[in-house]
Amino acid sequence: MCALCGVFGQAEHWSDAPARDPGLSSQAERRRRIAVANPLLAPFGLKLTDWAGRFTLSGPTGRSAVVEHFGAIWQEADKLRARPCDPLDPAVLTALEARDR
Repeated sequence: MCALCGVFGQAEHWSDAPARDPGLSSQAERRRRIAVANPLLAPFGLKLTDWAGRFTLSGPTGRSAVVEHFGAIWQEADKLRARPCDPLDPAVLTALEARDR
């Protein structure tokens, strides 16, 4: 999807549901989701940010993609890395566990 199409957007995805915490704004919820996703994306050299209300995924080469909803992050990760990015790969899980100790 090009950046212009990303601005106009598509229909809402189930992952865009309002935050469970009624005191949390939608922007704060997006920031919270990004904070959860980035440690999982880091082993692949990827970083998720918020751009104009859309998720933007950036790769180690500087390429980036607008991600329409949270459910499409891994599909775009595979495209940016040009290979499958498996967050459940035992090596990735071991690295994440070691980081959190």
